[in-house]
Amino acid sequence: MALSQANRLRYWRDFQTVYQKGNRLSSRCLSLRCLQNQPSAADSSSPRAWAFNNKHESNTRIGISISQKVSKKAVIRNRIKRQLQAIMRQFLPRISPGWDIVIVVRPGAKECDYARFLRELKQLLVEAEVLNGH
Repeated sequence: MALSQANRLRYWRDFQTVYQKGNRLSSRCLSLRCLQNQPSAADSSSPRAWAFNNKHESNTRIGISISQKVSKKAVIRNRIKRQLQAIMRQFLPRISPGWDIVIVVRPGAKECDYARFLRELKQLLVEAEVLNGH
């Protein structure tokens, strides 16, 4: 089961914003970029922009980026993506609201199993101070 629509980072512009302004942390298999959603003064000038930002501000949105450098086979890339989505569904209730998170899968991830992804992702989220209680 995939993440809900409200918790997905889908648009190219959103990914670019997180890549440019977000904090970056890395492990052997994964790289994590995270950015706290904060409405800026420019966003509040238009009521429509304010409503859009206000609606998405409280949701933590997650995007997963996995390139063909990880594996040429789509089956393997999709399996890794499904595993990461399942892990993030577990962590979602513990993540502070209002974060945009991009998980970039590194080429070494092909050999990693679910337990390793779970361990590395938890460590990265704790280091980024995204998890509640840490």
